[in-house]
Amino acid sequence: MAKFSLKTYSPKAQINEPHFYILCKGKNSGKPLSEPCPNCFVLTAKTEEEKQFFYSLCFGLWKAKSFEYFLKGSVIPFITIGDCKQAINNGLEQAKKDLKGFNKSVKALEILEQQEKKYKETLLLINDAKRAIFYRYIKRR
Repeated sequence: MAKFSLKTYSPKAQINEPHFYILCKGKNSGKPLSEPCPNCFVLTAKTEEEKQFFYSLCFGLWKAKSFEYFLKGSVIPFITIGDCKQAINNGLEQAKKDLKGFNKSVKALEILEQQEKKYKETLLLINDAKRAIFYRYIKRR
C-alpha cells in the first residue's frame, strides 16, 4: 500500500513531497505536527492522500499512547527514528488488516476533536464571563 520516508528534520533541507512533522522529544513524542520544531522528524509521502493517511495513523497512534512504549531517557524522554518507524509500520499493518474500520475510526476521531475544540472555546467564554462578573463586583467599591 503506502510507503513513507522518515528523516530527522533539518531547517536547511527543502522538501518537495507532501510531508508533516512528528515530535521526537518529550512526553508528547510521536505527536504529528503541521509546523516543524527543533526536535522532530519529517515524514514524507508520495501523494497528498498518503500524507493524510499517515497523519491520521500517527495521530491515532499518539492518542492511543503507542509511542510511549518506545520512549527512552530519564530526564527528557525521546523516541529514536528507528523506533518511530517501527511504531508506524506496526500501526500500518493493523490498519491494512481492517482498512474500512480504520477509516471509520479516523472519522470518529475527527468528530471528537471538533467537539473538543468547541468545548474548549465554550470554557474560555465561561471563564471570561466569570472574570467579567467578578470585575464588576470589584469596580462597584
